[in-house]
Amino acid sequence: MILKYIRQRASSFSYAFQGILTLIRTQPNARIHLAATLIVLCGGLLLHLRDWEWISLFLCMALIWLAEAMNTALEFLADEVTLEKRPLIKKAKDVAAAGVLLASIFSLATGILILLRHF
Repeated sequence: MILKYIRQRASSFSYAFQGILTLIRTQPNARIHLAATLIVLCGGLLLHLRDWEWISLFLCMALIWLAEAMNTALEFLADEVTLEKRPLIKKAKDVAAAGVLLASIFSLATGILILLRHF
């Protein structure tokens, strides 16, 4: 019983990691986010950020990654439903992309405010 539960949990983590790999392999913007994440992490380590600064940056990075993942999932699902031009599907894709853009803009502003204080 317990072994079955552990296998099920392990499978769910495996699916999640497959999703992360799919996101990075198929989405050019996710690769940009990955580079930005690594730059922010390295910069933060070099600048010896305070706890509240780390928390703010981690929340921003999480927001961007979540928005990118949801946008990608919606695009995959919409493309599976139909590849023909549909006005409502276009609006859904545009709004999801706007979510990523907004998360990125506000995260960039937060990062600038935090990191520039150290220069």
